[in-house]
Amino acid sequence: MPQPAGIDPSLLDPIDPLPLRSRTPIEWGRSALADPISLLIDHAFLEKKAANNAMELMTHWPGDWLPGWVDAMTAVARDEAAHLAHVVRLLSRKGGKLARTHKNPYANALRLLVRKGDANQIVDRLFVSALIELRSCERFAILARAAADGPAQDADLSSFYGALCSSEMGHYKLFLKLARKIAPRASLEARWLDMLESEARIMAEQPPGPRIHSGWNAYAR
Repeated sequence: MPQPAGIDPSLLDPIDPLPLRSRTPIEWGRSALADPISLLIDHAFLEKKAANNAMELMTHWPGDWLPGWVDAMTAVARDEAAHLAHVVRLLSRKGGKLARTHKNPYANALRLLVRKGDANQIVDRLFVSALIELRSCERFAILARAAADGPAQDADLSSFYGALCSSEMGHYKLFLKLARKIAPRASLEARWLDMLESEARIMAEQPPGPRIHSGWNAYAR
């Protein structure tokens, strides 16, 4: 599996690739692809926010106490910026353009789970980042499949989302590995399991629509 460029392979951990507590049905992907312009606009903003998140983590918790921190965060930011550029090119080719504002209630709800305090806060920030990357990985795999064999076949989107799935998996593993370097593993695992449950609940509360992190209840069988 390709790793994000510039990330130290020793930071990655061979763990269960998709420990999500809920799974997205293929019907969600087919519905989201019915409005590719709106989907790509939402996706572009998500990549922008992911790059900003990595840069914020880099400056708030510098690498003087965790070797490789700055290098890892700059590598993630570089990956996300490259993804943003690709999404914008696809959007332009399809005749769309970016909106001026964007909201992501899914990510906002996850960030409300972050506890205050130095160690707790950075661990939870890394866990939230890992959860977003993990769910995005799952969604990109669904979109790649739906774009390849669904009613709205799109070879460009299928190839793009298939490639992105590997990158998001690498980022997810990286954020989780960094969290495990900060606090005792036993307490971290309990917190991680709690946050996986919270993520499933938050996802179930999202309304449907052509967005990467939208709900799917309307499409579930």
